[in-house]
Amino acid sequence: MSATHDDTIIRRAMPEDVGAMLAFDAYASVNTGRGRFLGEAVDKQQCLVAVHAGAVIGYVVLTYSFFDYGFINLVVVAPEYQRQGMAGRLLLAAEATCKTAKLFISTNQSNLPSRKLILKAGFEPSGVIDNLDEHDPELVYFKRTR
Repeated sequence: MSATHDDTIIRRAMPEDVGAMLAFDAYASVNTGRGRFLGEAVDKQQCLVAVHAGAVIGYVVLTYSFFDYGFINLVVVAPEYQRQGMAGRLLLAAEATCKTAKLFISTNQSNLPSRKLILKAGFEPSGVIDNLDEHDPELVYFKRTR
């Protein structure tokens, strides 16, 4: 399947989108807290979804709990739509809606695809947090939004 830029929209997530988001989120199948987290993010209007042919195919969560700056907690794309630029589009949408002058995101050092995506989206390295996951530091990145 292919989702071109022209026929996919990114909009604010609605409560009825959560089930579809959880259906393609592999982590949600092993972590029941993900559903609660996503439900709360949607209720607080902190989540955007990518919709293709009427189906939710990706989402991004943007909060402001990281030292009062914008922070992208999650960006997830359905497997059949990965590697087609959708995660990058979701990051750009989060950036466009960010209310602060700086936007942060993080990923594990071991997550090379995520690191490449973050750098390609124009984020710069900002620091390292040890001891979140054993022997896999969290790399923090930032981007000026204005």
